[in-house]
Amino acid sequence: MFIRFTTLVLTLLIPVCLWAKTDSLIVSASGLQSPTGIWWPEPAKKKAGKKNVPMDKIRAEAPVVVWFHGGMTSGNCSKGLVAGDDFAKLFPDRIVVSASACRQNHWAAPQTLSVVDAALDSVAARRKAPVTRVDLVGISDGALGVILYSYSGKREIRNRLLMSSYGASLGEASQIAAQPKLKTGRWRFLQGGSDRLYPQDQTVPWIESFCKNVGVDCDLKFDPAGEHDWQYWKLNRLPWIRDAILGATP
Repeated sequence: MFIRFTTLVLTLLIPVCLWAKTDSLIVSASGLQSPTGIWWPEPAKKKAGKKNVPMDKIRAEAPVVVWFHGGMTSGNCSKGLVAGDDFAKLFPDRIVVSASACRQNHWAAPQTLSVVDAALDSVAARRKAPVTRVDLVGISDGALGVILYSYSGKREIRNRLLMSSYGASLGEASQIAAQPKLKTGRWRFLQGGSDRLYPQDQTVPWIESFCKNVGVDCDLKFDPAGEHDWQYWKLNRLPWIRDAILGATP
């Protein structure tokens, strides 16, 4: 069962330098402090005969992606500082935000999800432009963060990418898909037949039922050789990842 919640958030932004490529945020929300990484877009290469676009304009207009890391109950409470780095390198024109989840402050905890919106508030303040829409990406139990933020988050969501997920831990797929706030944007699932943690006979039927019931653009990409980890998907199914993030009309 989903529970609605309201929180007061306070975010401290610690810049590395003016318009650094990466920043570290210490985000406080509901008594939780979460180390959070932010990757800013790189300037595009100048084309002949065209002027350089000012950096502040690039960052004010850049799409924003939230990365939900796996291992959400591990003892590493600073994963967010580095977890989004690999993904940010694939999409250098995006702003990537990666909060930290750990121990009891996992992605299903209201205070951890409120950290995500607090971090996005800081991004908006830093670039002097609102963050009204985001894309969400989750790997392993980070995919639960994608689903739960879709329900409770403040921002509109365009694209969602859930890799090596196990949605059944949240309940029946048809009941989850019935939530009105999940019936927006796009859903893309990547699931593997060689996943060592989540067997396909448990994951694939759940995803298929979810897509059938959610009522919006939803698709499962299944790789019989697919493994659990991010590195497999990045190295072997990069076109699927790019389609999930770039496929929607801005």
